[in-house]
Amino acid sequence: MIALELVSLTPVMERTSGRPEIVIALIDGPVLMQDAALWSNNVRQFRGNLPATCAQASSAACMHGTFVASIVAAKRGSGAPAICPDCTLLVRPIFSEADKENGQMPSATADELAQAIVDAVNSGASVLNFSVSVAEASVAGQEQLEQALNYAAAHDVVTVQAAGNQGMVGGSALTSHAWAIPVIACDDSGRPLASSNLSASTAKRGLRAPGENIPVIGGDAAVSTISGTSAAAPFVAGAAALLRSAFPRASAAAVKLALTSRKSGQRLSLVPPLLNAWTAYQALAGTA
Repeated sequence: MIALELVSLTPVMERTSGRPEIVIALIDGPVLMQDAALWSNNVRQFRGNLPATCAQASSAACMHGTFVASIVAAKRGSGAPAICPDCTLLVRPIFSEADKENGQMPSATADELAQAIVDAVNSGASVLNFSVSVAEASVAGQEQLEQALNYAAAHDVVTVQAAGNQGMVGGSALTSHAWAIPVIACDDSGRPLASSNLSASTAKRGLRAPGENIPVIGGDAAVSTISGTSAAAPFVAGAAALLRSAFPRASAAAVKLALTSRKSGQRLSLVPPLLNAWTAYQALAGTA
């Protein structure tokens, strides 16, 4: 798969398919997993106000959650990237199937996202992946998000977020936080998509990853494609999970440093370097 080759995930995937004790928390929509032959056996559902499984396969929330989940947790050979199928997927829904979303990234309030981050950390997450835009960004909400991200850092959890698809230039409470890894989308040649949000903080701390026509598993178990930063973020989260699987003693800070080190690629004014999973693997192997 071109996308996996572009970010050097293939050699890492050849060495590990993940470990059950490495938990990828998907803060997204519910996930439809009717065809067990396509999905990892290691799936946990967060018991909260929103159901973790889909009731409406055609809802925006279900499709978004299912698409993103398939990039990291589908079984190898399913047609999706299936980066870390033997890791545990923790589904922590943050938006309802009743919500009508017209864009590629569903939204949530700052306090909803902050609570979801804390819930995922308390549920044993090793890596967080969220592709959610913040609908309300008050001062109080920004403080809640900052505290939640601080909580993830203090509990040794790698945090990966989609930068957004509005084609804007400017940071946010999420992208400017020192712990989060914001991710923009690129095409098969590594060029950033025009729709990706850019900022100096994203360029400084983030990465770019494949996000154009990425094959994913839909609600009917058929393979379709999605584009945008929602597709790009799970490449980075999946890479982090594989690295934590291969080097279980490595801290979240060590994995984050290996992924985002300047040695991974040149950092320009607004464009972060391309994810290089194999370089990160070698960096951790050298310190193991």
